Amino acid sequence: MLKKKYVSEGKVCRVTFVLPSQIEATSAYLVGDFNNWSKDATPMKQLKDGTWKVELSLEAGHEYQYRYLVNGTEWHNDWEADKYAAHPYGGENSVVVT
Repeated sequence: MLKKKYVSEGKVCRVTFVLPSQIEATSAYLVGDFNNWSKDATPMKQLKDGTWKVELSLEAGHEYQYRYLVNGTEWHNDWEADKYAAHPYGGENSVVVT
């Protein structure tokens, strides 16, 4: 799930990425264009309700591809993403439009 808030006169979009509690996870990372697809650069924090959350400030007016890396080996899309884009490995990435 995505939540967006524009700041700095609309030049920056604060995006909250939320991984639902239905996905059983002991660790979760947000991986995408914004962190050069680093598997450990953007850890998510688990909340008391079991969801995982992280907030990023992204430049407005762009599209960013991303996925969630769960338990170090499982890739998950955000089914409430703004849209999806094919990736070279035969699947799709989630896309957030700022």
